Amino acid sequence: MGAAEGGPRPGTGRPRRGTGANAGRPHAALALPGVLFFLFFAALPMVLAFCLSFTEWNGLGNPRPAGLANWRKLFDDDRLTRSLTVTVLLTVVNWAFQTVVSVLLGVWAAGRQRNRAILSAIFFVPFLLSSTAISLLFYALLDPNFGIIHGETLGSTDGAFLAIVFVGGWQFIPFHTLIYQGGARQIPEVLYQAAAIDGAGRYRRFLSITLPQLRNTATTSGVLMVVGSLTYFETVLILTQGGPGTDTAILPYLMYEAGFKSYDFGYASAIASFLVVAATALSLLLVRLSGFGTMRSTREGM
Repeated sequence: MGAAEGGPRPGTGRPRRGTGANAGRPHAALALPGVLFFLFFAALPMVLAFCLSFTEWNGLGNPRPAGLANWRKLFDDDRLTRSLTVTVLLTVVNWAFQTVVSVLLGVWAAGRQRNRAILSAIFFVPFLLSSTAISLLFYALLDPNFGIIHGETLGSTDGAFLAIVFVGGWQFIPFHTLIYQGGARQIPEVLYQAAAIDGAGRYRRFLSITLPQLRNTATTSGVLMVVGSLTYFETVLILTQGGPGTDTAILPYLMYEAGFKSYDFGYASAIASFLVVAATALSLLLVRLSGFGTMRSTREGM
């Protein structure tokens, strides 16, 4: 009969590692720095912003209680409807554009083409740059007076919107490509071999095997895209400043105007809290509709 669970090893008199009531404590200790970082730099600021949304504060002195005044102002503000419409449209277009390109590039990068690793590394460079640096670069390129790309791109509604979409995609598509590359490499090769024996061509294998197997990956990438689009700010601030007019004034930019132009930090906090709730609700809805929580491993049984 073997040694009891958590009992001493034969001939040593010492308990085995990783068993008993204290088995999970080392792993919990390793997670503690990350948990503290999240609580201090994410959870605590969100709680403070939510509390500040019930006050009136211009950044000086002590905040004064304002009850639900900021929240009533939020839902009565005509600019909120316009900003919400632009934000939702930007989120949808960003998701569609970045997903299509990222899937195609990710599947390609998962292959064995010549110089694939070098090209993939070069393609990943834009993600290493800051959003501010990238926005300044494209602002210089699109400047109507001194830019290389002449025209009134940033002066028209469609041009400004498409410029924001393109610049965001240029920066973040490499990141999502890396996610899809990892997902594509996890697809069992025997599935493609079986499909080839049945006479399936390259496009049929892509549609019938690759895309369904990337369902989990698409959900993860989609949630990141939605949250990223809802918190988009630097590119809009530098490229268009919400213009022309208010045609690209998304919710984060509206929050910036309320806080740092009108010095109404209570109202800005209400917008920020609304953004957190909206981003969380959309993320949970996306996970629920995709069935991500009930998905099983694509390699199960292989």
